[in-house]
Amino acid sequence: MYAILDIETTGGKYNEEGITEIAIYKFDGHKVVDKFISLVNPERDIQPFVVNLTGINSNMLKTAPKFYEVAKRIVEITEDCIIVAHNSSFDYRILRTEFKRLGFGFKRETLCTVELSKQLIPDQPSYSLGKLTRSLGIPVSDRHRANGDAMATVKLFKMLLAKDSDKSIVENNIKKAVTEKRLHPNHKAIIEALPAVTGIYYIHDADGKIIYIGKSNNIKHRINQHLTDKSTKSKKIQLQVASVTYEKTGSELVALLKESEEIKRNKPIHNRALRRNIFTHALYSYQDHNDYNILHIDVADGSKKPITTFTNRQSAKSFMFRVVEDFNLCQKLTGLYKTKSSCFNYTIKECNGACVEQEPAESYNTRVNQLIEKYSYDNKDMIIVDKGRDIDERSVIYIQNGVFKGLGFFDLNYQITNIEVLQTIITPMENNRDTQHIIQSYLRRNKRIKTIPL
Repeated sequence: MYAILDIETTGGKYNEEGITEIAIYKFDGHKVVDKFISLVNPERDIQPFVVNLTGINSNMLKTAPKFYEVAKRIVEITEDCIIVAHNSSFDYRILRTEFKRLGFGFKRETLCTVELSKQLIPDQPSYSLGKLTRSLGIPVSDRHRANGDAMATVKLFKMLLAKDSDKSIVENNIKKAVTEKRLHPNHKAIIEALPAVTGIYYIHDADGKIIYIGKSNNIKHRINQHLTDKSTKSKKIQLQVASVTYEKTGSELVALLKESEEIKRNKPIHNRALRRNIFTHALYSYQDHNDYNILHIDVADGSKKPITTFTNRQSAKSFMFRVVEDFNLCQKLTGLYKTKSSCFNYTIKECNGACVEQEPAESYNTRVNQLIEKYSYDNKDMIIVDKGRDIDERSVIYIQNGVFKGLGFFDLNYQITNIEVLQTIITPMENNRDTQHIIQSYLRRNKRIKTIPL
């Protein structure tokens, strides 16, 4: 007997979500023999993106039963059943969390139709419920609502059972214990002891040696992935992990910089060697024979000083298209439009004519220099201020004459524009091409980040 279900939630932090709607179909392998569908008052806010996705808002749930009022019915309809869901680890985790809040140990075996589909219907372009059912011709109504998605999963599961002709996958491979059962008891204790915060984490073996360093915006969630994932690297970590320590940073930029430096310093066996390929392309400039400043993207070259760097060529091109519009630059002189005459933007009167020497070089170069000034911290004395570890704290990244000197934290009531004071709170760190790329990339992605010239 199977309990095929779908759950809609409030969204939010890991293990802090609440259920807004649940649908369960009891299925005997041939037909539905019982069902339970209900909205649920989660007694917490619903994330705006979830409201847009599901259409479920707080007003709809004011008179809905709270979870404790439907808990008994959920226990009864799933009794002696294998829970089936599309991405069952998510739905089952949510159910377990809700029952845990009530002090009840809810345990069932699970089947995941994502895993089953990958084995029985290989080479699909996507295994998301919507795209998979569409490609298989399974009708779906009321998408992103519990009842619609649960009924779609029932139809998908019936098809999968039919395809499993020898039944060996269902009986032997897919049916398994839930994530908690698969976890070593020590792994479970490790996860429960970690916070859902931004920072750096260190995975240690039984001798205390660091075997992996990582950064995450949710350390608890990330370690849970490491200890339940089936990748080769994760399996190796699972066999060796004895403990996990962490350092809260608050700021993703601080976490990225510390992760880069500490991997180089400690060289953990499960980290990629020194992260050598953190960036591949860069933006350079030179002056042509007509005195125009030319911008061009090229493979990163350590012997040349870039304006800024990129993880790949596509990222670099996307950046160039954006800044051409922001600074009214010429497509030809930025390498985006290869021509011997005028660029396309000139033909639609959105380029001032630098491509055909109609705009004076001095005028055009002023805007190019504005771009370089904005996206390069070469020769600059400045600090970058970001989130801190607590609400009354901020992090600071110190740049002196274009060189990254280190980072630190300061109290909101503390003045840090004084150089002597600033230098006392900074922890010195190595300046290298990786740190330059991390800082430049972060500044590009976070336009509201606060920078203060010194």
